[in-house]
Amino acid sequence: MEGAGRARRAIPPGVAESRWTASDGKSQIRRIDWPVPDAPRGSLLFLPGRGDAYEKWLETLEQWHAEGWAVTSIDWRGQALSGRLGRDGMTGHVDDFGLWIDDLALFWKDWAQERPGPLVLVGHSMGGHLALRAVAERRVSPEALVLSAPMLGIHPAAIPSAVLHPVARVIRALGDPRRPAWKHNEKPQLVPHARMKLLTHDEGRYADEAWWRLERPAMAMGPASWGWIERALASIRGLEAKGVLESVAVPVLLLATRHDGLVSWPAIRRAAARLPQGELAQWGRECRHEILREADPVRDSALATIRDFLNRNAPARG
Repeated sequence: MEGAGRARRAIPPGVAESRWTASDGKSQIRRIDWPVPDAPRGSLLFLPGRGDAYEKWLETLEQWHAEGWAVTSIDWRGQALSGRLGRDGMTGHVDDFGLWIDDLALFWKDWAQERPGPLVLVGHSMGGHLALRAVAERRVSPEALVLSAPMLGIHPAAIPSAVLHPVARVIRALGDPRRPAWKHNEKPQLVPHARMKLLTHDEGRYADEAWWRLERPAMAMGPASWGWIERALASIRGLEAKGVLESVAVPVLLLATRHDGLVSWPAIRRAAARLPQGELAQWGRECRHEILREADPVRDSALATIRDFLNRNAPARG
């Protein structure tokens, strides 16, 4: 295993969990900050995915800190331990993805003033989608952008978002948009086993999430709402519009698996080709959706790829 960062089931000593006020002026959102090293390599902001929490990514965040980065991660408003936006405690809902873009832009403005450069943004899955959208809309300005299994399309991947979106819009309109899009059924054996087949081959890393859900039960989240699905497809179509990705001047590294069961591999491949400074690193059946929580051969390879990309595109200063 590479590096010194092995934290998985504990907040490392010296790491601070706190709250910041979101763009509505009242919602209190969690953040976690590693201290700025004495000779900082730069600063890195990590954005988790849908239904996600930064606790799942402690190992990787700690490893980046050990390599000299001043590391921060945040919750998205309405998930993990930062409240809910739907009608119950398990369904993930948002009225529009623009809410999260506004939150990210506000957080970035303050964070960028506090932290030493170069400034790097890393996003996983939905977090990768929102990071790319925020860069494309000129709401944030990192020197380099890293996207792990970014949600640039959803399944069924063979059906274009231009077809899926109108269907989702009709279904959303048939009832409360906050209603869950699929049944929540956390049976102790069947569901975790099936879910692991979508996320990672590493049983130990997969078990870390269950451990944290027992330790901090309120962070658990289940299905997305029909409102979330329709708004996700609307946001995806926005990135697919002509000229949007072509206008992104920031170097972008996209990490993907060709057999991702949660996001569209063809959509990631198309996006990488459209980005002027896009680079694509890909894996096969040895890799599932959570690339940075995969078994060591894949995870170490991904971290090395990120390290090389940042050394070339966001070199240390001084």
